[in-house]
Amino acid sequence: MRIVSGIQPTGHLHLGNYLGAIRNWVRMQDDAAAAGGECLFFLADLHAISMPHVPADLTASTRAMTAALVACGIDPDRSTLFNQARVPAHAELQWLLNGTARMGWLNRMTQWKDKAGKNRESASAALFTYPVLQAADVLLYQATHVPVGEDQKQHLELARDIAQKFNNDFAAPDAQVFTLPDPIIPPGGARIMSLRDGAAKMSKSDPSDMSRINLTDDADTMMQKVRKARTDAEPLPSEAAGLAERAEAKNLVGIYATLADASVDAVLADFAGQGFGAFKPALGELLVAKLGPINARFVALKDDHGALDAILAKGAEKARTLAKPTLDATYDALGLCR
Repeated sequence: MRIVSGIQPTGHLHLGNYLGAIRNWVRMQDDAAAAGGECLFFLADLHAISMPHVPADLTASTRAMTAALVACGIDPDRSTLFNQARVPAHAELQWLLNGTARMGWLNRMTQWKDKAGKNRESASAALFTYPVLQAADVLLYQATHVPVGEDQKQHLELARDIAQKFNNDFAAPDAQVFTLPDPIIPPGGARIMSLRDGAAKMSKSDPSDMSRINLTDDADTMMQKVRKARTDAEPLPSEAAGLAERAEAKNLVGIYATLADASVDAVLADFAGQGFGAFKPALGELLVAKLGPINARFVALKDDHGALDAILAKGAEKARTLAKPTLDATYDALGLCR
């Protein structure tokens, strides 16, 4: 088993990132090691330049995101942790796969439609070909499994389509160039929504910092954000069905349940009939207990640029070694003289 996954180093990691992806990465790291497999986790800085960005901010956020991942439990000695820009094979393979990807496939990508909006003529070519780079990210390492959420299933399907077409067009049946990766669907859990709007996903791009719990927030900030989180005046019900039409209440209870590794019904059994005056302090204390140690490790590491660069350089060296056979095989299959 070889698991490959990445995250863009833009903004701060928040609670939704942690519960939706990073906590699962840490568990995958442990499970893969126990099964004799390996994990590669990368900072997708090449993807970040598909949208307008400030170069100095990208450098800083790449280091900050590295510190946050290590603070969350990603162990550079047990997993390969690196940033794309240190492994040129990602960009090389994207170009080689651009000959196989089809315009019609890319035009159907929901993320392209959402990010480009109505003014597609002014969107960058990088935003349009973003999914081909995503395909290169995983095919480069012969990934067997890729963790995906609802918003990335389409991109993994595209990666499989590109791999299959390339193998059909350029590889012998008994010497396929690319492995077709399978999805890892995260275990069922709460979808973490904004603290200000229960209908909107918690996002690092939301202009309101009060809408999210950042992993960089200290204990006082976390407690303040929970106290000011939007709720309603009704007491908590005794079972999950009672939250069906209460988006904000459902979100907060779901956060508590996910942090506590408990069911929503189990949480409601403890708080049924109580209002948010009692529930919010309990949620805040749980957040501080779970995220406080992560914040402490992050603060200790975030300004040690030498240590962070050493972690990324070490991971990139290993990634380049793992990538070389696939990249060489791709050039050879295409008949390119080197």
